[in-house]
Amino acid sequence: MLALAAPVCAQEEQSTAPYAYRQLSDPAKEARAQDLMETLRCLQCQGQSIADSDAPIAGSMRSLVRERIAAGETPEQIRAWLIERYGDYVSYAPQLTGLTWPLFAVPLVLVLLAVLLLRRRFSNKGRAA
Repeated sequence: MLALAAPVCAQEEQSTAPYAYRQLSDPAKEARAQDLMETLRCLQCQGQSIADSDAPIAGSMRSLVRERIAAGETPEQIRAWLIERYGDYVSYAPQLTGLTWPLFAVPLVLVLLAVLLLRRRFSNKGRAA
């Protein structure tokens, strides 16, 4: 009976994400990986970064980030690959593209409109007095 249980235990110890909870031995590389992981959104939790999430997909993404950093890729190369694979939503810092420019422009237009309306309102009150 124990002979049958040994392969199961071995499978549990083998993780598909070896760096999900294990840090890189090089502190500089681990710091780069950690900085990047804090800017990537967990696809399952959505409100947490992959650095903070305990979701299985976040563990896989942490491992992937660490493996690629260890292989010599830059954080921006890894971010670009993840965005290509999962879309802009994976990043807390979305890129300015033809599809995302309204997300950046609309708030600016609303602020300018508010400033113009407030200026007009207060300049009219000053004339009435």
